[in-house]
Amino acid sequence: MADLFGSDPATPPDTPAEGAPLADRLRPRSLDEVIGQDHLTGPEGAIGRMVAAGKLSSIVLWGPPGTGKTSIARLLADAVGMRFASLSAVFSGVADLKKAFAEAKKMAGAGQRTLLFVDEIHRFNRAQQDGFLPYVEDGTIVLVGATTENPSFELNAALLSRAQVLILHRLDETALGTLLDRAEEEIGTALPLTDDARAALIASADGDGRFLLNQAETLLDLGLEERLDPASLAKLLQRRVAVYDKDREGHYNLISALHKSLRGSDPQAALYYLARMLVAGEEPLYVLRRLVRFASEDIGLADPQALVQCLAAKDAYDFLGSPEGELAIVQACLYCATAPKSNAAYKAQKAAFRSAKETGSLMPPQSILNAPTKLMKEIGYGKGYAYDHDAEDGFSGADYWPEEMESQDYYMPSPRGFEAKVAERLKYWEKRRREIRGDTAP
Repeated sequence: MADLFGSDPATPPDTPAEGAPLADRLRPRSLDEVIGQDHLTGPEGAIGRMVAAGKLSSIVLWGPPGTGKTSIARLLADAVGMRFASLSAVFSGVADLKKAFAEAKKMAGAGQRTLLFVDEIHRFNRAQQDGFLPYVEDGTIVLVGATTENPSFELNAALLSRAQVLILHRLDETALGTLLDRAEEEIGTALPLTDDARAALIASADGDGRFLLNQAETLLDLGLEERLDPASLAKLLQRRVAVYDKDREGHYNLISALHKSLRGSDPQAALYYLARMLVAGEEPLYVLRRLVRFASEDIGLADPQALVQCLAAKDAYDFLGSPEGELAIVQACLYCATAPKSNAAYKAQKAAFRSAKETGSLMPPQSILNAPTKLMKEIGYGKGYAYDHDAEDGFSGADYWPEEMESQDYYMPSPRGFEAKVAERLKYWEKRRREIRGDTAP
């Protein structure tokens, strides 16, 4: 499959096809021409060190689309004098794998090692991934896989243990600007853009070099005589859709960023990540579910209204739909971000559940058990129960814990928001409890 500066992998890296796209004509001819990945291809990078040593181990190239994964794989083979073969996991099956392994074994017998590049390797199922193991282990192939997905989730542990994962960066503004400079040098003319429009074109690529070059080529094909400003550029070209798969890492990265921005009381960052998710097509009710969870986990009784706000936002969205109802989601997000924070309820739940599992079936004190039958009354159920409303201050100070168990402190309110008042109540009740029991200890 095509990659940054690359066409079909069957085409040698130094011979772009006649009439090839601009991205193909600009693919690098050596590793030092690869843009934006110096941390890997430079002298101190993992790839640079492998090439300098003349020894290449199996690797997985993990990075966003259009960052040079295929180009790097092609150039690696050339740099260490290996045969380059490629497969796409989208279009290949077991028969293709067997053929590739057989050819590699045959070439190995002739003294020629094979670099097998597998594009979108995460699309192979677990059994197919396992099929690489013996050929990697015996040196028949050096595997170079490319993936846009987190290898931790998508690749077998056995395969990961035999391959080094190298992370390619999203191309930044400087790298993309360099790419446009090369494009203009290749075509011998400047793009018909104002400085602001050029910056807008770079921003529209969202870190994808291949997309940027395709957009530049489209502009050149139009034969424009006057330079475009950002508004005119936007009318002509489409912005790249942000990479976001609802069931993959991008989804989890953004919801994590939203949750932690809320926890860190940064409403501006929280709104940004909320917008990123909704603009990319995330289901609004999923976001609302996470906000409701946040209201309990990270705010709790520091501001009991947070949970009310989130549930009200859910009702408002159900009632209004999109896009009108999305404002209610924004309101709930802002409320949670600006509310006082406490995880006391969350910690109390964990501690109480742990005790419940450890203590088993301890009976509560008989005094607080109901006695609906004569027999239960006769054996002491409900005997001696102190009805708190009969006490002068509405507090009896009774012991509600099983006899075999010491009282526990699960819930420790924070000194923030409404919980500061809750802490005062708990402190008062503990003092009264000691007084009623005659406990003079401080």
